[in-house]
Amino acid sequence: MARNLARSKKDEYRPALRVEKAAGTVSSDLDKVIHERIRLGIISALAANQKLSFGDLKQLLDTSDGNLSVHARKLEEAGYISVKKSFLDRMPLTEFKITAAGRRALEHYLDHMETLIKAMRQ
Repeated sequence: MARNLARSKKDEYRPALRVEKAAGTVSSDLDKVIHERIRLGIISALAANQKLSFGDLKQLLDTSDGNLSVHARKLEEAGYISVKKSFLDRMPLTEFKITAAGRRALEHYLDHMETLIKAMRQ
């Protein structure tokens, strides 16, 4: 009886190790620029909209001016978004658009997340 229990416990741990290994591999490949919550929100919102203003993103993500500025700059430096600054009725207007590289990076990120989810559910 003890022998059978030892086997079943050993077999129970094997799938967990497999999932852990798969999760570790997938998570180490995640794009660190996109993976942060605010940056993921920015790039996701821009993927769903042709362009968004600074005010639109700030309201949508419920974040501060400084927080949004820092994270948008990281995405811009990575080439994932473009920023256009202009004036509208003498008021500054900052608009953001996702770039082709940003769209590819988001799709790649989502593929990695789907792989991780599938590995965890098996």
